[in-house]
Amino acid sequence: MEGNIRPAKNDSQDLLSLIDFLLIKFPSNDSQIQEKIKELDLEFIREDLPQLLESMNLGVERIRNISKSIRTFARQDREYKTVFNIHEGIDSTLLILKHRTKANQQRPAIDLVRNYGDIPQVECFPGQLNQVFMNILANAIDAFDEANEGKTYAEIETNPNRIQINTSIIEENQVQIQIEDNGGGMKPETKDRIFEYGFTTKDVGKGTGLGMAIAHQIITEKHGGTITCDSTLGKGTIFTIALPI
Repeated sequence: MEGNIRPAKNDSQDLLSLIDFLLIKFPSNDSQIQEKIKELDLEFIREDLPQLLESMNLGVERIRNISKSIRTFARQDREYKTVFNIHEGIDSTLLILKHRTKANQQRPAIDLVRNYGDIPQVECFPGQLNQVFMNILANAIDAFDEANEGKTYAEIETNPNRIQINTSIIEENQVQIQIEDNGGGMKPETKDRIFEYGFTTKDVGKGTGLGMAIAHQIITEKHGGTITCDSTLGKGTIFTIALPI
């Protein structure tokens, strides 16, 4: 499709140029011709057609990006680890969650801050790591939904929901990923049980209590890393992941 848009754009410009040439070369006051030009709204077509084709081009670009993100996110892990770009994994997860982070009638768009450090690629199971990112980010969005209850759009806009992601190298042989939100935070007793299998604070049917337990297993058992949670009620939550390089 993309390969056809540029020729279509060029062809449409050629046709419009030909029409202009004919109108100048063979001016006519014929009422039928003038009526047809008015009926077709030639000036509107002249302005709208290039914009329409450009919109199609942007649509194709968005489809390509989404397709790439889905492929990155859904990479099938082999029996052995492969080299993976952590930032691409995070970006693909955020793009898949875009329908939940964009503005809606209840709140403005969630502010996404990426502070990416100069980190190397990591040998890992990419699909599993992406699942960890998905679980943490989806939980952060859920926390915003809960914290925003009873607030007006203007109140949320004054102190917007924010997710900040920091990556860096620590201790020369580890990559650190921090995912921080300014949602409602957790009670100490909730934070202490966050990685337990079957533990959830969500209503029946909305949570299985497996997401963070699986995330903990993936990081610690499958990758030899660590994952911790630091949360303050009313302020927000930080998940810190460390992976060996």
